Amino acid sequence: MALPPVLHERLRLPVIGSPMFIVSGPELVIAQCKAGIIGAFPALNARPAAQLDEWICQIAEALAAWDRDHPEAPAAPFAVNHISHRTNDRLEHDLEVTCRRKVPVVITSLGARREVYDAVHASGGVVMHDVISAAHGRSAVEKGADGLIAVAAGAGGHAGALSPFALVQELREFFDGPLALAGAIATGRSILAAQAAGADLAYVGSAFIATQEARAAPAYKQMIVDSSGGDIVYSNLFTGVHGNYLKSSIAAVGLDPNALPESDPSRMNFSSGATSDAKAWRDIWGCGQGIGAVHEVVAAGARVAELAEQYQQARRELAAKTGLFGQGGE
Repeated sequence: MALPPVLHERLRLPVIGSPMFIVSGPELVIAQCKAGIIGAFPALNARPAAQLDEWICQIAEALAAWDRDHPEAPAAPFAVNHISHRTNDRLEHDLEVTCRRKVPVVITSLGARREVYDAVHASGGVVMHDVISAAHGRSAVEKGADGLIAVAAGAGGHAGALSPFALVQELREFFDGPLALAGAIATGRSILAAQAAGADLAYVGSAFIATQEARAAPAYKQMIVDSSGGDIVYSNLFTGVHGNYLKSSIAAVGLDPNALPESDPSRMNFSSGATSDAKAWRDIWGCGQGIGAVHEVVAAGARVAELAEQYQQARRELAAKTGLFGQGGE
């Protein structure tokens, strides 16, 4: 199946900047879109709820102005992420705002819901749904999702446990539509690898935490720079859903990152007031395993440029390698 135009026509790189709780705001999204990748933010980052409309208008106006001034390099589209879990008491409000403002791409997480997809489609939008298994993928497609985001082992924040190769392979057995891959992707070479594995797009998050536009605390950004894949812990203690977190941030609140207890999944809660006193994301920082490639805090546009250069170099190197082995096998 061909990709919808919104997912490829204005992209410098086949990348979605993943929506990160607390971290992603209008500044980061605008910078990502201007640089040529899809920028995204969680609707729940806009607090109070009325701010969501303001953010969407701010982003849309900034990108429209960019397009007027740069017709030769128009901005990529942006996306809003909605938590579809039953405990999100803002979903109805946030979805209404998103559809009224005709946001081009909607990303849904933690629950595939037909009524959500129908509403987005009625407004002309495209829906991508986060999944960590083939079963979740089947359910989302059956309910009307246009595309899937394979959240594999190594991804930042809430993540699955399957290898990217295994998860993409299983999803491609029944789904030939738009597919993005998340899981420790922080270089241009990894973006190309995602495509080689069968995905259309890469889903890149943690590398953008260490950018000037990100709404992360300075200490969070520096911890990304100072850490590597071995400094990540996979736990469901903090939200009831398994996710990847920085060891040092766990230790900083007095917990032993090497001896965390299991949490009861029933504690999962995404109501509008649920996170006000929670330590996850605010004090205990989510992060993917690919951060060993991040060595400094830079502007988001510079990070995209670096990824683009790496991506093109990887394509050239891979072409040389595949040509060599193709000749050898004849």
